[in-house]
Amino acid sequence: MADENNQAIMEPRIAHPLHQIASTPSHKLLLKQWLKEEELILNRLSLKETQIDSVRKEITTLFIFFFLFHSISLILLFNSSSTDRHALACRRSWIPSLCSLCFSLGIIWAIRYKTDTEGHLEKLMEREKEDRKLLGKCIEELKKKGLEFDLLKEVDALRRAKSMRVDAKVVKKWSARDFVTLFFFAVSCFVLAITRVILCN
Repeated sequence: MADENNQAIMEPRIAHPLHQIASTPSHKLLLKQWLKEEELILNRLSLKETQIDSVRKEITTLFIFFFLFHSISLILLFNSSSTDRHALACRRSWIPSLCSLCFSLGIIWAIRYKTDTEGHLEKLMEREKEDRKLLGKCIEELKKKGLEFDLLKEVDALRRAKSMRVDAKVVKKWSARDFVTLFFFAVSCFVLAITRVILCN
């Protein structure tokens, strides 16, 4: 019985996969590189989130400027039309109308540009999340398998997964950004009509 116990003690125990990785320079180096790459992806993700928040704040500011400008301009026009002669004010109504139109088109273009930027950043963030997911799976596999992890095969599979990834292009006739642009254009036309009514009637 003592001999059996001695044999059990003397038999080599299978090392834990992490011990196997630590004792093999190539696996250890790969794990370090992947962990560093995962950290870089996390940093890029947090940066993208900050950029998206910043763009959304800028879009909100543009919305406020748009409505504030038109509100103030309509109030000023209404006050001035009550004191001026209607015939002269009506003849010169193209001046405030043109100013209003130029400002509106400028703001609409800026809103559209910012919403496109937001959409682009969201796509980049999704891509980073997919990369992190792929890398996380590979790290887990390496930690689980240890020396059984085939470096050439698995690294090649990761590269292929990244290169074969195709962005799903959903064909949309109308997007939310188009409706926002259309809404602001409609409001601009409405303001032009109101300007004409205030100055000529």
